[in-house]
Amino acid sequence: MKSLILKTVSVLLFALLLLISIFLFVRGHNEPGGGFIGGLVGAGAFVLFIIAYGPADARRVLRFDPKSLMGWGLFFAAVSGIISLLFGSSYLTGLWLTPVVFGNELHLGTPLIFDMGVYLVVMGFTLTVIYSLEEES
Repeated sequence: MKSLILKTVSVLLFALLLLISIFLFVRGHNEPGGGFIGGLVGAGAFVLFIIAYGPADARRVLRFDPKSLMGWGLFFAAVSGIISLLFGSSYLTGLWLTPVVFGNELHLGTPLIFDMGVYLVVMGFTLTVIYSLEEES
């Protein structure tokens, strides 16, 4: 598409959508959100970029093959389960650390690693499908 307005606005919306995607990912443990919806919003940012600039420029911005994102996502999901096995719990049992940073407790755990895996799998799958459809036409 050769629209100057779309190209200009898509750069701003791309950054905004990626920030919203990260927010949804991090927020997902205590409230609605998480890896799945965060990955969809992140993929939506790239879809907007593909529409404005084309798949070749979007691939340059992503810098990774979407299929490798799926592989890394499956790796993180598996690691989150293996960590619980190493500590004597059942597979995919949530383990938590609560370090205090700047006077605030952070709740870090294996569900965050699992959600990161889901995020990468959803984003990689969605982009693989979108790239293949866009490059076909």
